Amino acid sequence: MKKIIIIVTLTASCLAYTILPKQPVNEVPYPEGYRKWTHIKTSIVGPQHPTFKVNGGFHHIYANEKAMQGYLTGHFPEGAVIVADALEAHIQQNSNMEEGKRRHIDVMIKDSIKYAATGGWGYEEFNGDSKTERNANSTVQRQCFNCHSARKNYVFSNYRN
Repeated sequence: MKKIIIIVTLTASCLAYTILPKQPVNEVPYPEGYRKWTHIKTSIVGPQHPTFKVNGGFHHIYANEKAMQGYLTGHFPEGAVIVADALEAHIQQNSNMEEGKRRHIDVMIKDSIKYAATGGWGYEEFNGDSKTERNANSTVQRQCFNCHSARKNYVFSNYRN
């Protein structure tokens, strides 16, 4: 009887391992509800910027509660999440700028164990309005880290109250 229980348990474990979707260990999760978080600031990447074709437009920065602690104290705790919501900018006939479609959202999440190789921060970019289409492969994530490592706490933005 014990052999049958062991065989059934092993078989079920093997099936679960092969059938269930696998999430990479260091994958940055999509930040559900981020537009309800604290708005840190908005910047505009204009036509003169070298990355305008890819990044041009409005960049709204949001922070979850833990990231707000970091902005206010200078120390970002584990679980801090910062989102940059990049939207196209359209110039209207009256010269006003208006938001267009979402280009991507960039996400930083603080987890010193998972992301030890990148200063304790994980980086991801979700394409357009997708919650699953990821743009940041390991090379891009390393590039994110290289730029962010030059900043205090690896964060570019400052809270503007």
